[in-house]
Amino acid sequence: MTKRDEYREVYSTDKGAICSGCSEPISSCKCGALRNQLIKGDGDIKVRRENKGRAGKTVTTISGVAMNTPQLKQLLSDLKRLVGGGGAEKDGVLELQGDHCETVIKELSRRGLRAKKAGG
Repeated sequence: MTKRDEYREVYSTDKGAICSGCSEPISSCKCGALRNQLIKGDGDIKVRRENKGRAGKTVTTISGVAMNTPQLKQLLSDLKRLVGGGGAEKDGVLELQGDHCETVIKELSRRGLRAKKAGG
């Protein structure tokens, strides 16, 4: 056994984060080990507008939401419906197409979640 075989891969630059159960990328996890795992937050949900590295397209990101994966997907679905746009969930960060910071903060506050605008 080589030194490399002693350690389990947890992240790959090609695939991103790796599931601890089936050793597949989290986006294509087959075992469901992470499905009900709570994604950690620090108590405050951060909503920010980004466009760097996105070919000039503006995206609203929501991070720090302490929910499990099915709850995050439901929240994303509700927010996409609210703003009338597309979006995705990547490693626990929700992304909505367009600048919807104020709308998202109001909706999260209405749901009883503490959200604040971050990054200028």
